[in-house]
Amino acid sequence: MFFSKKMLALLGLASCLSLAPLSAIQASTSKYPQKPISLVIAFPAGTTSDSIGRIFASELSNALGQSVVVENKPGGNATIGAKYVVNAKPDGHTIFLTTNTPISAAPWLLKNVGYDPIKDFTPIGRIGNLPFVLIANNNVQASKVQDLVSMAKKNPGKVTYASGNATGILAGATFAKRAGIDMLHVPYKGSPNALTDLMGGRVDVMFNDLSSSLPYIQSGKIKAMAVASAKPSAIAPELESMEAAGINNFDLSAWMGFFGPANMDPAIVERLNTEINKIIANPEVYKKLSDMGFDAFGSTSQDFGQFVTDQLDVWGGMIKEAGIEPQ
Repeated sequence: MFFSKKMLALLGLASCLSLAPLSAIQASTSKYPQKPISLVIAFPAGTTSDSIGRIFASELSNALGQSVVVENKPGGNATIGAKYVVNAKPDGHTIFLTTNTPISAAPWLLKNVGYDPIKDFTPIGRIGNLPFVLIANNNVQASKVQDLVSMAKKNPGKVTYASGNATGILAGATFAKRAGIDMLHVPYKGSPNALTDLMGGRVDVMFNDLSSSLPYIQSGKIKAMAVASAKPSAIAPELESMEAAGINNFDLSAWMGFFGPANMDPAIVERLNTEINKIIANPEVYKKLSDMGFDAFGSTSQDFGQFVTDQLDVWGGMIKEAGIEPQ
């Protein structure tokens, strides 16, 4: 069987993690888990986060010998689900799979999120990135990014862009700023509703994750203009990058990872991190995630923690630059 360099790296990471001090981990986790685990998803059912979460819930159930039950708690730019996890017992029986929305973006988009995105969570492991794509309804008289820019310049404030999450909000605002155009923002509580209205012609364009957009692109229900990154995507190489489309310094994707409440037992964190990395290194699971348009890779909990701290500053800078005021 052929393995890419990324797959070999993942397999190596899983192997290294498996060599961690097992006696200490086994001693601390011998009674874990004692009951079903709640996997909180801060987005609606049917979203990419939900679909990915259900794959991991099934695999973790097998690995841990206990049911892992997905609980969807959407709303408030994913802060409702985040606050639920913050208030849960840090015993490893409530874990959180989320994107950057409630951790990196919401603290800058909202005046009061009700939690500290660094102190109130325990990072468990990053699992990959969700590439984003600029899509349009089929009635829009533009197929290329520069055609859209020209149309928006001729009709300031009349071209509408939908958003179903924080990445979509920031992508739309940043695109408008970098392209020098004025577009009307139409926010939605989740990407499924925004996609429905996009296909129905009620909004013109939106930035959405490639994974949930791909089936509609392939069926011809919507059209894709570009990937929301400076470089082309290996998942959709036929789409031009923002740089190739003439929009410089535009590189946006959503990261995804597991968290728990603050003050989790380090041994339980290590156990979960090890199992999560093994799942990603499983060729069948990796292929399933890749086919969904998800760029999967593993990490240590320590590296993820530093990444989360760095990303809070990165997203804060981008949101301020885009001129988005906290609500």
